[in-house]
Amino acid sequence: MKVYNNILETIGNTPIVRINKLAIDIKAQVFAKIETTNPGNSVKDRMAVKMIEDAEKSGVLKPGGTIIEGTSGNTGMGLALAAIIKGYKLICVLNDKQSKEKMDILRAVGAEVVVCPTAVEPTDPRSYYQVSRRLATEIPNSWYVNQYDNLSNRTAHYEQTGPEIWEQTEGKITHFVAGVGTGGTISGVGKYLKEKNPNIKIWGIDTYGSVFKKYKETGIFDENEIYPYITEGIGEDILPANVDFDVIDLFEKVTDKDAAVYTRRLAREEGVFVGNSAGAAIKGVLQLKDKLKEDDVVVILFHDHGSRYVGKIFNDDWMRERGFLEEVFVTAQDLVKKHGERPLVSLYAEELVSHAIAAMRKFSISQIPVMKDGNFVGSIDDKSVYQLLVEDPTLKDAPISSIMQAAFPIVQLNSHVDEICKLINRDTPAVLVDLGNGKYHIITRYDVISAMS
Repeated sequence: MKVYNNILETIGNTPIVRINKLAIDIKAQVFAKIETTNPGNSVKDRMAVKMIEDAEKSGVLKPGGTIIEGTSGNTGMGLALAAIIKGYKLICVLNDKQSKEKMDILRAVGAEVVVCPTAVEPTDPRSYYQVSRRLATEIPNSWYVNQYDNLSNRTAHYEQTGPEIWEQTEGKITHFVAGVGTGGTISGVGKYLKEKNPNIKIWGIDTYGSVFKKYKETGIFDENEIYPYITEGIGEDILPANVDFDVIDLFEKVTDKDAAVYTRRLAREEGVFVGNSAGAAIKGVLQLKDKLKEDDVVVILFHDHGSRYVGKIFNDDWMRERGFLEEVFVTAQDLVKKHGERPLVSLYAEELVSHAIAAMRKFSISQIPVMKDGNFVGSIDDKSVYQLLVEDPTLKDAPISSIMQAAFPIVQLNSHVDEICKLINRDTPAVLVDLGNGKYHIITRYDVISAMS
């Protein structure tokens, strides 16, 4: 039977998929190594199992022990799966910027979750680095994983992920791109690929608030580069031992907003439902597109699954609160543009109802504002005129002032369509738009409906 003995045996052999719409302006072929098909839905499954197996071999992790790790959530998931199969307890220490989904998933697979503040120094006793270390000294028979400095992390990718990419691209890969957090993925993959072909470029995606890019370019660890950021899984305020700066050719920074926006675009335009760092990675490649040629083959690693971000990146309210949601607001100006240069048709209060009927027929309109002494004093519409004439046909010879309704409300060119919707109702079929210089235009109920469709 073609079966696996346990869930850990399903890790790896993830697919490479072409990026189409988002890469249309890039000369090179662009592909994504989609790590979400791992059982824990992230690339971190690979190194989590490797670190545990190496710890078992060295004797630092003993049967029935407790595994302790500071994690952004994905490493914790990989450790949790291995802990279940191998019979260990797991404590995951997260900072409070991580999504609720990540915390809930870790608890669902039996991990104990400890949450620490994000906006503290790495040396602060409250930081998730220090809390992890402290717990490992206090809890008997425990092992602190330390994915940042545990070199089994990058070895996993040197042994597994790198060879997969080389084989899947038949050695044609010219650029490997990945977000950099612990540095294990990019350093392990990069080392393997450069051994196969030293001309392959390794690009690391960084975020604003992280030290990597400046350190690579200057050799200076600049604390002024450090400040809180939103993007999860990439960037650091420390220099992990797993980051091999000699392997990485360059770093490119991507803003929190761009990372979020492009994560959503991957889902909606490519059908690739992945996490925050993937959006940063594809945007980073777009920022670097001038460095690419037609014969280049770019592989971007997409770390984790979008389900871990439904309360954040894929939540409109969350995006809107941070100014990340790229919304197109329809205004009165947008609506009147559809009318072209047609002038506003109006009538005077002293004119007859028959004149209004003739104007409606001639101009194929349903609502007309009524003026007196240069001011808007009323309005008529086909519905009310029809009802009145059915009841009394002689009213067609009466002055408009005798049957007119209230004047249409007046709005400004920048008035939002939501504001206009509140004014147009069963009794008010239209509004007037002040164009300036004494000119006006009309927006009807039909105009608003057309804008919503």
